Amino acid sequence: MGCSFSGLNALYDAVNGGTDVWINENRFRIVRQLGEGGFAFVYLVKEVLADSSSASAGSGLAKKLKDSSHVSDDGTYAMKKVLIQNSEQLELVREEIRVSSLFNHPNLLPLLDHAIISVKPTQETSWNHEAYLLFPVHLDGTLFDNAKTMKAKKEFYSTSDVLQIFRQLCAGLKHMHSLDPPYAHNDVKPGNILITQRKGQPPLAILMDFGSARPARRQIRTRSEALQLQEWAAEHCSAPFRAPELWDCPSHADIDERTDIWSLGCTLYAIMYGLSPFEYALGESGGSLQLAIVNAQVKWPAGPKPPYPEALHQFVTWMLQPQAAVRPQINDIIIHVDKLIAKFSP
Repeated sequence: MGCSFSGLNALYDAVNGGTDVWINENRFRIVRQLGEGGFAFVYLVKEVLADSSSASAGSGLAKKLKDSSHVSDDGTYAMKKVLIQNSEQLELVREEIRVSSLFNHPNLLPLLDHAIISVKPTQETSWNHEAYLLFPVHLDGTLFDNAKTMKAKKEFYSTSDVLQIFRQLCAGLKHMHSLDPPYAHNDVKPGNILITQRKGQPPLAILMDFGSARPARRQIRTRSEALQLQEWAAEHCSAPFRAPELWDCPSHADIDERTDIWSLGCTLYAIMYGLSPFEYALGESGGSLQLAIVNAQVKWPAGPKPPYPEALHQFVTWMLQPQAAVRPQINDIIIHVDKLIAKFSP
């Protein structure tokens, strides 16, 4: 299941002043930076073909990709560059690449190609490897970006669009939860959901960033194991969307993919209202995010007029059950969301 990194190369083309990058045998020109976080940078890149007329003839990246739907019409892609400073970070990137290669679903962002190279640290730089990960590009941004824009305009998604976006996320997660062994995403949140607007259709929703994805089922049998899990979750699972059992794990517990169901409930709330149902606790003096989450203290803000149906609020509450053992599974969620779509779609 491991990846082989021998023979991979991603080299800047010095002739072009460092604006071109080779990922294996394919060359890409950096158009502009799209975002950054920590030691990772995301760029919009455009494939440079030796013969521009041969793009449709199955040359370059198109020749390499098994799924032709991933080939960009205009040759543009998103490239994530990660600066790796130590062996632990290197292992994390390798694991992200390995895990990403397990998935193949239209609502999960596919990794199209990747390369890891060794570099010599200098006086100005401290990293010893660079990783280049290539993905399809979605320029409409994330659900988080869209929520900020909509909040500023006092706009809300229609009930139908809320349900259709959510249904797509469920489809992507079902693919992950159905693997053997099942995988949990572990960081489902608006910032990890790409939204693409479509004329006359609900927005397309794609779940991305599998850096925290791991086999979902873990047996916790000691206090030490419980604390280790909490420590791991604090680093890999965004706090406002993190399940209660990852905040306060018992010394004897069976953790499973229902950690994602909690995050999914928080995300459905966020599709409606633009933030996690527990973020209010961050703004209250003496408020505790952890307490709000472990006690499932949800507050419902003013929404659109007319308001969202009460059935959507009940749906969120069903997923936000503090006891993981009584939380629904992804198949239960899909049956229910399909009923709601049938009831509330125009």
